[in-house]
Amino acid sequence: FQTFQHYFIQINLSTMALRACSTRAGQIDAVLAQLRQQLETLKGRGTLVKNTSEYKKQLLSENRLLKEQVEGAKRALYNAEVMNGRKQVALPNSGVEAAVAKPAPVKPAPVKPAPVAAAMTEQQQKQQPKKQQKKGGAPKNQPAKPGADAAPVDVSRLDMRVALIVSARRHPDADGLYLEEVDCGEEKPRQVISGLVKHIPIEEMQNRPCILMCNLKPAKMRGIMSHAMVMCASTPEKVEILTPPPGSKPGDRVTVEGFTGTPDEQLNPKKKVFEAVQPDFLVSPTGQALYKGVPWKVNGAAVTAPSMRVCGIK
Repeated sequence: FQTFQHYFIQINLSTMALRACSTRAGQIDAVLAQLRQQLETLKGRGTLVKNTSEYKKQLLSENRLLKEQVEGAKRALYNAEVMNGRKQVALPNSGVEAAVAKPAPVKPAPVKPAPVAAAMTEQQQKQQPKKQQKKGGAPKNQPAKPGADAAPVDVSRLDMRVALIVSARRHPDADGLYLEEVDCGEEKPRQVISGLVKHIPIEEMQNRPCILMCNLKPAKMRGIMSHAMVMCASTPEKVEILTPPPGSKPGDRVTVEGFTGTPDEQLNPKKKVFEAVQPDFLVSPTGQALYKGVPWKVNGAAVTAPSMRVCGIK
């Protein structure tokens, strides 16, 4: 009897183990089905990227965009603090660099001329500059003539003027562009192309005052030359044309106090002067156009944005 009872107990335990295995197998199948469903959902949304190189390019592009946004936020914060009178203090890169004093410059010891040079005859000394002129023009020790490249890279290099958009129509070969005739105080209006179709209705482009960037190199846009650029307050979502002060007229210059240089006749695209200056353009919380915290002015009055605040200018 005991042997039978022991055998019966073993059978019951085996049956329970089989039931537990069956239950666990069912749970595993349910989890696998759920994972398959989530995988299909992710594929349907395009979250999974089959091509690793494309995924890497996507990450690099997002990283570059984030860096640009961070730099833009830093510039906006800097301009806002300067505008509010907060003093900016330059900090060293690390404590170690701050603690280490820069070594005093060592003056090179004077070098005595070699005996051969001292023995040069007067006739050879007279002939030497002539040989240099034949080889490469002026002698090497002749100072270079100052030119446009010696000018500081700041807003004074830009020729910005009050202008009037006399008329605007759609570009014949581009849905997002306006083709405009703009009076900037010259003998004839300039032909200007602007990508403002998505932001400003064509009715509001007629007889509209603006600020015009006049010394960019003319560029062809969809087969038609553009000879200037309309300056606008700008974010990725919204764009507004900057407004000249009341009483100004086409041809009046935009100035910034403290930057009194002469505008280039035409900016050299290779020097990227505008690209270096533009990041310091900002619309203040009160709507004034600023360069490094200093307002743009025309005849002493400020250039403004109609409604946008604390944003960039392009």
